[in-house]
Amino acid sequence: MIELYLLLILMILGAIIALESRNLLSAIISLGIVGFGLTLIFLVLQAPDLAIVQIVVETLSLIILIAAILKTTREDTTEEWGAKKIFLYLGGLAFLVIFLISVKGALKFLPPFGEPLMRMAGPYLKLGLEKTGAANLVAAVILDFRGYDTLGEAAVLFTAAMGVIAVLRKIGRKN
Repeated sequence: MIELYLLLILMILGAIIALESRNLLSAIISLGIVGFGLTLIFLVLQAPDLAIVQIVVETLSLIILIAAILKTTREDTTEEWGAKKIFLYLGGLAFLVIFLISVKGALKFLPPFGEPLMRMAGPYLKLGLEKTGAANLVAAVILDFRGYDTLGEAAVLFTAAMGVIAVLRKIGRKN
């Protein structure tokens, strides 16, 4: 349990450094600490499926952000407060309020927490430990009962990673 607290402290420090750093490359690397810390937390909590997805998404995000920073400036350029910036912030705030009101309305139609939404959840809950022997029921369902689904998701993530690498390559094909 102490590992979780240490990882959370590391993630919080990484987020603070990312927010306060004037060098954008340092901020992105600090943000990477947060994402990879979350990957380690998923591994400590025995959720390998989430850890795989998190490490792929975090790695691709870092590659894209670092490539964008290397093509532009590395220093943070602060913008003066003007009518345009205030309008954008007010628009974002209005969107957030409308979104939260919509979510509150949509949550009325969901059953209370803990009630199964589908009939398939019952057999997974009853037979999951018995058939798989896994302590983590979520990992057991994803890796044992729905293994082909997980394989398909991993293939999609791999394909997306290869696509990003192909797009960000520096040297083009020779004719």
